[in-house]
Amino acid sequence: MKATFNAIGCAALLALAGCQHPAATRTAPLPSTATIQADTDAIFAKLVTVRRDLHQHPELAGGETRTADKVAAYLLDIGLQVQRGPYGNSVIAILNGARPGRTVVWRADLDALPGFYPDPEPFRSTNKDVHHACGHDVHIAVALGIAEVLSRHRTTLAGNVVFVFQPEEETFAGARNLIEKGVLDKLSASGIYGMHSTAFPVGELRVRVAEMFAHQRRVRITLRDELTAKEVDQLVKQVQSAMFRARPGARPWALQQLFDPTVGVAAPDTAFQDFTFMDADFTTRREGGELNLETYLYETSSEAVATVIPRIRQAVTAAGQQGRLRDVQFVQANPTVFNDPKLTALATKAIQAAYGPDAVKPLYGQAPYFNDDFAYFQQKVPGVYFFVGGANFEKGLIAFNHAPNFRVDEESIRVAVTRFSSLMVARAGGQD
Repeated sequence: MKATFNAIGCAALLALAGCQHPAATRTAPLPSTATIQADTDAIFAKLVTVRRDLHQHPELAGGETRTADKVAAYLLDIGLQVQRGPYGNSVIAILNGARPGRTVVWRADLDALPGFYPDPEPFRSTNKDVHHACGHDVHIAVALGIAEVLSRHRTTLAGNVVFVFQPEEETFAGARNLIEKGVLDKLSASGIYGMHSTAFPVGELRVRVAEMFAHQRRVRITLRDELTAKEVDQLVKQVQSAMFRARPGARPWALQQLFDPTVGVAAPDTAFQDFTFMDADFTTRREGGELNLETYLYETSSEAVATVIPRIRQAVTAAGQQGRLRDVQFVQANPTVFNDPKLTALATKAIQAAYGPDAVKPLYGQAPYFNDDFAYFQQKVPGVYFFVGGANFEKGLIAFNHAPNFRVDEESIRVAVTRFSSLMVARAGGQD
């Protein structure tokens, strides 16, 4: 059954973002860093309990009903205006400040992953072959924490903060469909912010101007079905060779090096910078007199993406197969998370002003293989997307997303709530 609004309707809810409290409340100071830290500490155990409950009851994209119920109940309990919908199991809440300011948006994702993942946690998943192996349970806990911390100061808060809990991130459907339903249209938001828990050291925040991930494209090469298996193998190798670019000695396809301190994405001399490569495994399909070869390609340069198809055509021609070539096309081309340069600088400045220069650090490389449909929101509203470290190697907690034994140090929730609450206060309040 399609989700419906259960109270005042979409237009009315979104209009709340323009509401203001009486002028008499507008003179009190904004919450300080120390106050935000104390508030976070006070609710930390509660957030851990919520996170563990969600971890035990993960739900796949499109089926996040229980998760959405829990989120909505939490937000209602702290006094926010809450709506279900307008797409799928989404939950939207608005916190209106007492003083004039900007409207800013914080986004979290609700769904879990399919498949079997070993889960050593005592609060392991009770849903067979469904697991929060990407950290969305942590994202939800952080967003709820920000909402509760800020709700304690609504009479002194400047501006408005909108919380969007979206379904179906793993299938890249949730954000796009929410935008098509107009969820951002009436907000006049100045920025949208979000995070992803990953395998940096616990509590470490990383951010990068422009692309956080490499551009990913699924490429299909269609030829007349006249090649032997050996000829196909030779053609694939020639195309791969022609479409490869990397710094000397770099291995940007080596996923195990992604968080390496010397060559990983956080290292100034990263191997994950300025590269193009294609997956080694091509899918081969013969039907109707055609041979289709498909694989994924990863490219760090947005300008170079436009040259991919002509370069593949040139490679096929150089391999002597021009006469058999029928088509080269992208069969999948999702947008890539792209952090607005000005907003990223302002967000970094706000967090560092509150918590010191090491509170958020630069990211130097672009991760292949991964992506996030947060990119669709950024096409509508300028946005900033952070990585938050959840790994603690001394405790054996390695928060490598979509990997066996994915585990997160829950102290990362405390760090994220404090720093991002301060960020929302600063950005909603108009601080530059």
